[in-house]
Amino acid sequence: MEEVNAAVFEGAEQAVTLCFGLISILVFWLGMMRIAEEGGLLLFLSKRLSPVVGKLFPEVPKDHPAMGYILSNMTANFFGLGNAATPMGIKAMEELKKLNGNTDEASRSMITFLAINTASITLIPTTVIAIRMTYGSANPGEIIGTTIAATIVGATSAILIDRYFHWRRTRLGRVR
Repeated sequence: MEEVNAAVFEGAEQAVTLCFGLISILVFWLGMMRIAEEGGLLLFLSKRLSPVVGKLFPEVPKDHPAMGYILSNMTANFFGLGNAATPMGIKAMEELKKLNGNTDEASRSMITFLAINTASITLIPTTVIAIRMTYGSANPGEIIGTTIAATIVGATSAILIDRYFHWRRTRLGRVR
């Protein structure tokens, strides 16, 4: 019984240590995100991404709120702030649902957004870096290069598969 109690307390201690590590790195990067926003970097990135995103979501008007939420979500994910990106992703889906006439069936844009959001390109994997820091990695940032490569492959695959199924569905005449 002593061993069980010791394991429970040791596990709880490790969980608290991990949480503090994750919170500290998340707070740091959220602060960096705020600085980037105040400095105009996010607006710059949004404008640069806008033509590409417009092609991915042709049904969404350029000035519609959904487009702003989609761009904000993609930018937050780009910086590895998945937790910070979640509220923007939810708002994007709400706006896309409004564009879809509030039906219960997902629109092409909703499906595309879900695919891209799930397999987003990440420049700085902050959560993984925080976990590596917490557990004493000698170089927690060494995974950045492979993360960039892996997320580019994942996002490209998600987009290609999404486009294939849309093409197939359109070809078979099942699109509303």
